Amino acid sequence: MREEIENVLEAMREDYKRWSSACASHDSAAHSRIKTEMEENYCNGLEVTEGSRYWKITSTNGSGTSRSVSGFIVKAGDKKFCEGDMLKPAGWAAPARNFARGNVLDGTGVYNVRWTGIG
Repeated sequence: MREEIENVLEAMREDYKRWSSACASHDSAAHSRIKTEMEENYCNGLEVTEGSRYWKITSTNGSGTSRSVSGFIVKAGDKKFCEGDMLKPAGWAAPARNFARGNVLDGTGVYNVRWTGIG
């Protein structure tokens, strides 16, 4: 499942780069340097932490100063969810368990993720 999770992270990185390029309205050297630095901070700041029931995806903001939870991925199925289901965060330590936003194992995960998280 690690490879599938990495595909989700890569989709988040690519979405951030698309978003930051679309927001670029200046073409100065200083702006380009800041944009590149922010992209590097975000892309390098994506992390996956293994918990007992979920993989937690966290990210840093573009300036690299704060962390937030981007989503959770179910490690093993339970009564409501299958292994690989993607869940939005309800908070720092727990997912919203209302419904899955895709599954990393069946390939729907990369279509339901943005740089801002799973959703």
